[in-house]
Amino acid sequence: MFPLSRSFAAGLIGFLLVMQSGCGNVSSPAKAVAPAAVQELDSKRLPVTTATAPAQPALPQVRQEFRAAWVATVANLDWPSRPGLPSNQQQAEVRTILDRAVALNLNAIVLQVRPTADAIYPSALEPWSAYLTGKQGQPPQPEYDPLTFWISEAHARSLELHAWFNPYRAWHRQINMPLSDQHVVRNQAGWVRQYGDYLWLDPGEPAASERALAVMADVLRRYDIDGIQIDDYFYPYPIPAAGKAGKRGAVQDFPDQATWSRYQASGGKLSRADWRRDNVNRLVEATHHLVRKEKPWVKFGISPFGIGRPDLRPNGIVGFSQYDQLYADAELWLAQGWVDYLAPQLYWPVNQPRQAFSVLLASWQRANPLGRHIWPGLNVSRLDGSPTGWSANEINRQIEASRQPAGQSGQLHFSMRTLLQNQQAIGAALLEQSYAEPALLPSYPWWGNRRPAMPGLHALGNAQLQVDASRSEPARLAVWKQYKHGWQLGIQAASKNTIGLAAHPQWGEVLAVAVKVQDRAGLLSDAAVWQVRSSPGPA
Repeated sequence: MFPLSRSFAAGLIGFLLVMQSGCGNVSSPAKAVAPAAVQELDSKRLPVTTATAPAQPALPQVRQEFRAAWVATVANLDWPSRPGLPSNQQQAEVRTILDRAVALNLNAIVLQVRPTADAIYPSALEPWSAYLTGKQGQPPQPEYDPLTFWISEAHARSLELHAWFNPYRAWHRQINMPLSDQHVVRNQAGWVRQYGDYLWLDPGEPAASERALAVMADVLRRYDIDGIQIDDYFYPYPIPAAGKAGKRGAVQDFPDQATWSRYQASGGKLSRADWRRDNVNRLVEATHHLVRKEKPWVKFGISPFGIGRPDLRPNGIVGFSQYDQLYADAELWLAQGWVDYLAPQLYWPVNQPRQAFSVLLASWQRANPLGRHIWPGLNVSRLDGSPTGWSANEINRQIEASRQPAGQSGQLHFSMRTLLQNQQAIGAALLEQSYAEPALLPSYPWWGNRRPAMPGLHALGNAQLQVDASRSEPARLAVWKQYKHGWQLGIQAASKNTIGLAAHPQWGEVLAVAVKVQDRAGLLSDAAVWQVRSSPGPA
């Protein structure tokens, strides 16, 4: 993903157990929702001007769509803007990023928390990342927990926060910062292989996979994250074989002879390629079981390279084989139901025939027998103003293509820097077209369908409602306000349990309010409706 290049499950789980708001634009009228409970305003408690509203409002349909941006910390690509910033400046940049996400009607951030076997949070397993302070192992000053800060600020804005891990990338020799003694390259050198300029944890080394899983388990248990995501770096992207630059396709093999020989000596019968894929598959399966066991409301996703297995590709599609060279069998992960979402990196334009966006997306959807979410990664970094760069319209076209067939949809944008810098006026393009209205997060039908209870609504003071969602475990509130011209949707964090009833400067008086609770599984309650009465005084 980063543009510098881009049974075992039970055993690993056992090992770890031992270790131990803003409103969107006006929605257009749509189909009515299921009958909603109606509550009248108690005029003794809250005087209002005369207004009427239908007892059973036809609320506009709301799109359920995952709209995320990747925030890369490696090489300070997105955050922090440079190493060594004081903590208050790091925090100010976080708020700027999250405010921009809200302004663009995004609803999730995918934050890189383990870029190179290091951590952007305090960890007993791995050192502080040098991308924070310029010195690996040194905490930010004044000391604080960046991951806790990110989560708190994201949730306050009703954004999900997914923690993004690189399981095997350990270091790059061109990084001009010294390694800490706590780093795996220093204290577990036997797990590490040099591959070109990279130092890489060998996926065939069980202890290396156990470390990756332990790191994810630690974050899962200690932090209120909404998701765990692994990107496309499994085995490294191949580099040309030394002395064979003129031989087309000749690449340097990954130096895992020691672990391969150990596997063979133990009686292993798989081919070397199948063995490598099995190493990756075991980590994926173990992560799935870990998440389901520890916090079943947390989503597990993977963002692989965008082209699938050669034998399953549509006619005319050509390109790099992650199945054969990264040893990533993404189709198997879908077939086994090990992921809640797959975000293939479809980093090509809609009209590029040999890597056609819609054709590739449809091929991933066909490889999805259990109906997991398929949300493409979009390469907004191509909005760079170069002669070969894209226009913002290309991104809108890709978003519209990702919404076929109809239903819950999603997109992830690489990366936040482009959105923050508003390259090619991408902000206005999104808000005028694809993201003109806010979206609620998707649900996960394979988790079950127990919907949250309908909230209660109560007058609070003389210009607010209070939402009582104590019968549920809410993540956010969908709040519709009715004005003379129609309903307007706003999405707010459940922790913000009050709703203002002041008149809008353009649209006038609030005639009615409808509120639904959405839980962390994306399921919605029935709507509770507050209906304004005609005048103050006894009912």
